Amino acid sequence: MPKSENHLYSGSQNAAEFARLLSLLDQDGADNRQILVTRPDLPPLSEFVEYLEVIWHRRWLTNNGLFHQQLEQALAEFLGVKQVSLFSNGTLALMVALQVLRIGGEVITTPYSFVATTHALSWNGIKPVFCDVDPATLNLDPSKIEALITPQTSAIMPVHVYGNPCAVDKIGRIADTYGLKVIYDAAHAFGVKTGQNSVLNYGDLSVLSFHATKVFTTMEGGAIVTNDEKLKNRIDFLKNFGFADEVTVMAPGINGKMNEMQAALGLIQLKYVEERRRRRENIATLYRERLAGISGLSFLPDFPGVEHNYAYFPIFIDDSRFGCSRDELYTFLKADEIFVRRYFYPLISHFPMYRGLPSAAPENLPVAEAAAGRVICLPMYAELTQNQAERICRRIDEIRNKK
Repeated sequence: MPKSENHLYSGSQNAAEFARLLSLLDQDGADNRQILVTRPDLPPLSEFVEYLEVIWHRRWLTNNGLFHQQLEQALAEFLGVKQVSLFSNGTLALMVALQVLRIGGEVITTPYSFVATTHALSWNGIKPVFCDVDPATLNLDPSKIEALITPQTSAIMPVHVYGNPCAVDKIGRIADTYGLKVIYDAAHAFGVKTGQNSVLNYGDLSVLSFHATKVFTTMEGGAIVTNDEKLKNRIDFLKNFGFADEVTVMAPGINGKMNEMQAALGLIQLKYVEERRRRRENIATLYRERLAGISGLSFLPDFPGVEHNYAYFPIFIDDSRFGCSRDELYTFLKADEIFVRRYFYPLISHFPMYRGLPSAAPENLPVAEAAAGRVICLPMYAELTQNQAERICRRIDEIRNKK
């Protein structure tokens, strides 16, 4: 190792240098005016170190370790579901969910989502069929699903967009009528309830993401939720190369296992989820109060009877009434070091690998097209301060007035 690097790894000198670097990071954070669109929620480092010490002592890093087992049980209890199978990320969980239900042919899904939703279909050799979304929720519009069903349709894969529940009862009735499976992409819906029931209990399977941008994060990670213990066992085979035991391979599986460090972080994170949810709710309430009444700016309703997780706060800009376009507002905020995101833009149906599909034609997706052209997601995370949120609202109003 070069001498210039070696000093960073030498005893007390290393500790002193590390402390100095941390102090610089703290100073930078205090002086920095940047407001990011999202920031991972992390627990006290000391708590994570305690779990790492156990991992170092046990030397069991992956493959259904102690913390992995504990987190599956803890999540099932916390979320109000029966079975949770952990994955190293949400995309692999989506791919395995399709495999375990033996989905093929065509699947009806939404263009208004993150591209992983549709990529998981393509990686399984499935043709995505895009359905337009409901203008009130931006979730898959159940009134437009039946017209897209063909003899090749095997499933419906809706997304609980921004954590707002889909029309689960209507989608369920359509699936039952036509003998289709339903897999919910619930990447945004951690902890969301309708009444007292977890939204994850609907459909045949629900798939979660624990990516760094999510309300519950294990850095990377994901899970499949099911109420069927036998199905959970098959999922566990598939995520571990198809192994049922040391010498028996049940199916051509994949390596989708969550490791012990991710699971350990998840166990700690669960202690803080509700506190962080309340902080996000306060920010959402502030946004609604400060931005209400601004001409040309709207947001989704706070749906009654839903326990939200406040994962995102999208606003929608009507440039003819607001005074400038969505993209102009995006640029102005970015210049002021307020980083927002046009989420979801562009639509999945616009990407080269999908735009040639008949269902991807813009005239078939007018609501999704309109939303993608108007949406901006404002900064939203538990550590966002009231002063920062106030500054964001002031700048939006100032930009509108200047135009």
